[in-house]
Amino acid sequence: MTEPIKIDVWSDIACPWCYIGKRNLEKGLAEASHDDDAPEVEVTYHSFELSPDTPVDFEGGETDYLSSHKGISHDQARQMLDRVTGVAADAGLEYRFDVLKHTNTVKAHELLHFAKAQGRQLELAERLMSAYFTEGRHLGREDELVSLAADAGLDGDAARDALRSGRYLAAVRADQAQAAAYGINGVPFFVIDGKYGVSGAQPAEAFAQIARQVWAEHREASEDAVA
Repeated sequence: MTEPIKIDVWSDIACPWCYIGKRNLEKGLAEASHDDDAPEVEVTYHSFELSPDTPVDFEGGETDYLSSHKGISHDQARQMLDRVTGVAADAGLEYRFDVLKHTNTVKAHELLHFAKAQGRQLELAERLMSAYFTEGRHLGREDELVSLAADAGLDGDAARDALRSGRYLAAVRADQAQAAAYGINGVPFFVIDGKYGVSGAQPAEAFAQIARQVWAEHREASEDAVA
């Protein structure tokens, strides 16, 4: 029995490159899934806050945030956003920085851990990122998060209780501690089987190649174990 590849992804809901990386990973794995000996893969998302000091209700738009957070001009910020919007479009994503509501993401991360416990983490990760980058939804607000949880097939009342209780905050902090232990200081970051690290929103083809290479290693290890 060959063990599936485990891909652990550190990302932040508010990271534009993380959504691009998510989409490219999915495309790469879909490509590899057509192989005669298709890799079996388990993907798990982990919490990383790019800007934990961001208020829930940030005053200003995304260019204001970038210029203040990175110490750059508004023109430079707009150029950065134009670039990432183009890369996102290549990945099939239509970013709307004109309506995006920058916010603190810790509650969204808590909700992702609630979703993981319910077996719906991948569905919620997609729904949250889509809502944030393409729909201008406010992911710092409880009602919005509960609504999006319901969209992802989760029970709204249970999601609200999870947010209000704060019982998944420790899991968020544990993810962040693990990221620090791995030396991760930027996202997206992909850890393959706990031993290979891949940084950044790599092209879909790169993820397909990684999956095939690691799956071949799994097959070899499985055959050696039988022998």
